[in-house]
Amino acid sequence: MIKINTPLSDKDVLSLKAGDQVLISGKIYTARDAAHMKFGNKPPFEVKGQIIYYASPTPTKPGKIIGSIGPTTSSRMDAFAPDLFKMGLKGTIGKGRRSKEVVESMIKNKAVYFVVPGGVAALLSKHVKASKTIAYPELGPEAVLELEVIDFPAIVAIDAKGKSLW
Repeated sequence: MIKINTPLSDKDVLSLKAGDQVLISGKIYTARDAAHMKFGNKPPFEVKGQIIYYASPTPTKPGKIIGSIGPTTSSRMDAFAPDLFKMGLKGTIGKGRRSKEVVESMIKNKAVYFVVPGGVAALLSKHVKASKTIAYPELGPEAVLELEVIDFPAIVAIDAKGKSLW
């Protein structure tokens, strides 16, 4: 397992290879398609060096930090990803394949795509140490959250050179 911390640098991203298992610590942000549509060209957080997790949590149970938080199908955000990579986004987390255009943008802008398997949402929530809504609370579970994660497990599915698990 490779430990990485956000924000990510070009050096961090270029050191990762498709198939690497990573443990992510630091801040990551959740956003799905409804939030991406509201971003326009001004996301509600500084994207440079950051990771967006395509997810929305289930309701939080009493005494917990966050509900289960599993990945969303990433291709739903493919129309928005290239612009975010141009702004300095260094990673996305989700499930499923990415389009050719997204992969080309990842190569050009030195970014990486991580996957987490579906069905492990409850386990993933245990790696979230803090959660706060930072934008679009009217979207409910699809609001943009800032998560503080420790050793959040993921797999590099597509690296910054375009090598893919698929």
